[in-house]
Amino acid sequence: MDQTDEFVHSYDDEAEATGWLGPEIAFGLTYAFVKPGQSLLDIGIGTGLGSILFRKAGLEIHGMDISPQMLDACRSKGFMSLHLHDLCKTPYPFDGKSMDHAVCCGVLQFFSNLSPVFQEAGRILKKGGLFVFIVGDRQENGASSIEVGAEHTQSDRTVTMYMHSVEQIAEWMALNGFEPVRNMPFTVFMDREKIHGLPARCYLARKRMG
Repeated sequence: MDQTDEFVHSYDDEAEATGWLGPEIAFGLTYAFVKPGQSLLDIGIGTGLGSILFRKAGLEIHGMDISPQMLDACRSKGFMSLHLHDLCKTPYPFDGKSMDHAVCCGVLQFFSNLSPVFQEAGRILKKGGLFVFIVGDRQENGASSIEVGAEHTQSDRTVTMYMHSVEQIAEWMALNGFEPVRNMPFTVFMDREKIHGLPARCYLARKRMG
């Protein structure tokens, strides 16, 4: 097993072991509205987990990620239209109104300000296009961030994860030309025993026609 294969196996195996259901939930909220042959941009594609079901459904996948290693992992799975880019830096390397749909799974909880992502999704998507994304779900009177210890990050450091309320997400959607379609709360587990969970929410939004 070469280094890329080992990295992919380790990353995907951990997602499976902790019961990461984000990609299935995102696809489940979206599949009734998408068609084979349509284009889908995966913002922060990682190892491609968020796009695999869409690819199986016949969509043409385009991905961007800040990590060359992640993009190599995607290539090992057959994803070819990939771009090395930091999602915090705008503009993204795609033309306006060039994509039918977009997905963002397992990324947004690492950012407190989601404006760049919503702005670029709004610019890149065609009118009527869908944007399905997952965020840490901030409960009423809940903290805006949490510290996740090294025992759960598969590293030697603590990571800050940001929580966003339904009201915050609604504001970002409205400011960038999106209307809500549906959403679903769920739990992201950080350990294989499924004891320590993070509240999350998957949203499906549509780019307004007007």
